[in-house]
Amino acid sequence: MTNYLLRGGRVIDPSQNLDITPLDVLVEKGVISLIDQGIYRRATIRRRIKSGELEEINLRELVLCPGLIDMHTHLREPGYEYKETIGTGSKAAAAGGFTAVACMPNTNPINDNRAVTEFILRKAKSCGLSRIYPIAAITKGSLGESLSEFGDLKDAGAVAVSDDGRPVMNSAIMRLAMEYASSFGLSVISHCEDLNLSAGGLMNEGFTATELGFPGIPSVAEEIMVAREILLSQYTGVPIHLAHISTRGAVNLVREGKKRGIKVTAETAPHYFTLTEENLKEFDTNLKTNPPLRGREDLLAIKEALKDGTIDVIASDHAPHGRTDKEVEFTFAASGISGLETSLGLSLILVEEGILTLSQLIEKMSLAPARILGVPGGSLAIGSPADITIIDLKKKWQVDPLKFYSRGKNSPFAGYILKGKAVLTMVAGTITYNEIGKTT
Repeated sequence: MTNYLLRGGRVIDPSQNLDITPLDVLVEKGVISLIDQGIYRRATIRRRIKSGELEEINLRELVLCPGLIDMHTHLREPGYEYKETIGTGSKAAAAGGFTAVACMPNTNPINDNRAVTEFILRKAKSCGLSRIYPIAAITKGSLGESLSEFGDLKDAGAVAVSDDGRPVMNSAIMRLAMEYASSFGLSVISHCEDLNLSAGGLMNEGFTATELGFPGIPSVAEEIMVAREILLSQYTGVPIHLAHISTRGAVNLVREGKKRGIKVTAETAPHYFTLTEENLKEFDTNLKTNPPLRGREDLLAIKEALKDGTIDVIASDHAPHGRTDKEVEFTFAASGISGLETSLGLSLILVEEGILTLSQLIEKMSLAPARILGVPGGSLAIGSPADITIIDLKKKWQVDPLKFYSRGKNSPFAGYILKGKAVLTMVAGTITYNEIGKTT
């Protein structure tokens, strides 16, 4: 295994309140062995570099931070390999700066049993590009009727449970799921949607939907379920994590729940703080998502919630699809955006706008996901696995979905010029993506 001296970068680690320039990081045998200024000046280090025992990478004007963790992705395998595979998803993750991703259970077969969880982990190990954390189904077949075997799934390697995309409508079953998951130390992630209220909807309910002639999905469909989960968390004492919240009302409920000491955490995705329902006027199916893009007031509320800490995590909700899923009439198009390779670039806009500091952004994309899922990562502490992301804040690049490593080319951000990009990704001391020094 190659040892590295990562030299002269701006090192940011929210877990240690660290933001220092310049700083050197020594990576030996896959772990972080030393962080200090001027390590490269030491005679022993210079000898090791000269002998080839240590590889030096100059990070001048670059940011070094704990590896990014995306806690909400869809890798599609098994069953939908034409949309994505664990291999292509891992490549996309590495290119996006992610050292780890958690994948939702809506595969075919659904990840509601040990065999599927173990299959995912075997495939991930053979790829060796990203840490893959399987999220198992709350209910068998994600049908909302009977609980999956949480203990067996945890033993197989699942880190959380969710029926993402198929919310658990039965409140009694959701209560049991939270209590049962808690006994095994599994996080519970809820897709908040009242299916009776959202049934038949294609976009956010409001003036734009009426103008376009589309049936709407009311914001209250999300907010009712957000309220339920917060109340269940308060009643059971079990933490709940709310996936991809998108409305002002949901933000207000989470903020109030936190003020009352309820163990609720929440995430949002980049499209909810960069796009609104107004963008749908061109009928681009790449803009069809679930939850749908909301109004301007919702977007501003999401930004404010990120700023004040109400929203803990930024996740991509990476939802790759094949051309046959998207190149159809809007009514029949699948929902979702291929987001792993644009998530960081879009999120850095928040730093540019002064909504978040860079350290706060890294916390929401690394430390917070690790804490909520209870997985390693999010820290550059000495002795930690060398899961590292290097970011060039000045790098301008144009989004070209055809160049995505992901099989999913379904991005509404094609042609966008973004500023800031991951230029090197390292997992356990192994470089999985590197474009330092490349001109294109």
